[in-house]
Amino acid sequence: MITATRNELWLLLALTLVALLVSGWHPHDMTTWFLEVFPVLVAIPLLAASRGKFPLTRLLYWLIFLHALVLMVGGHYTYARVPLGFWFQEWFELGRNHYDRLGHIVQGLVPAMIAREVLLRRSPLQRGKWLFFLVLCVCMFVSVNYEFIEWWTAEIADQASIEFLGTQGDIWDTQWDMFLAMCGAVLAQLTLVRLQDRQLGWAGLQAGTPQDWGGGGGGGGSLPAKKTKRPPPPKNFPPPIRGATGRKKNSKPK
Repeated sequence: MITATRNELWLLLALTLVALLVSGWHPHDMTTWFLEVFPVLVAIPLLAASRGKFPLTRLLYWLIFLHALVLMVGGHYTYARVPLGFWFQEWFELGRNHYDRLGHIVQGLVPAMIAREVLLRRSPLQRGKWLFFLVLCVCMFVSVNYEFIEWWTAEIADQASIEFLGTQGDIWDTQWDMFLAMCGAVLAQLTLVRLQDRQLGWAGLQAGTPQDWGGGGGGGGSLPAKKTKRPPPPKNFPPPIRGATGRKKNSKPK
């Protein structure tokens, strides 16, 4: 399996921590910043703890890093005030800042690749239509629960909830968020799966040992079992069938 090198992981960690510090320096709203970057704060120790027993492919580590950047930029400015969104709003004469739309596409794209890799390595699922469908279901589950979190935040907080929700007056914002997450999950499975499969070692099963696949599962991430030859049966097995006379059937009398 092709995974990130130790130096590469240290580089990604350093870049993430620097970006986290910069995004946390005088953000537009500190509560909104914390809510937006909270997944990053959870992912860093989780990835560090799982690196030894369940390393991910290089592709996933870079995708997670890019997702973290999207979250941290949105947390610093709030999604409705990100300058990149204003530039697109001006260039394409849009009615709102669409940076949050980008965030929700990424919210579907990155979890899709994570779910696909985990399912291939830890479940009996093989590549095909069912894997595509179940990965899509996982991404929609993540998106729906994120909308629930926004709803609960709106019930608890006041001004912070307005910034965190970032609907910008769009009554269909929740539906757009889930739809774009679904589009991101579909896009990921149409464009990135070949690269992921190569890094997993699917081409010719070049991984070497089952440990290279993250172990276990008996599914898409495990090597096929070696074929063993059956021992020859005993010479007198099965026993000859004898008739009522005691002689073997179809045998000529001596």
